[in-house]
Amino acid sequence: MNKIIYMTGILAIFSSSLFADGESTYKSACFACHDTGAAGAPKNGDKMAWTSRIEQGSETLYNNAILGKGAMPPKGGRTDLSDDIIKSAVDYIILSSK
Repeated sequence: MNKIIYMTGILAIFSSSLFADGESTYKSACFACHDTGAAGAPKNGDKMAWTSRIEQGSETLYNNAILGKGAMPPKGGRTDLSDDIIKSAVDYIILSSK
């Protein structure tokens, strides 16, 4: 039982760290379009705009963010960022938009 509690605690710390990384990445790479709706980007936190996108699944959203979609260039133009960092920003948007 102690192992399960310990592992859950580690997961919570790890998850909060990823959330912080996602928020930081969002604020440095994604906000310009996803806070304003520039070029038709769905606004972060807009549940109606994100519901159908979120229903497509995380992998689809990760691929769209990494490879680009519509007016959004690959990785939002930040090709210096790793795929995992981009995924954490996507996770941040998903959590913010549910």
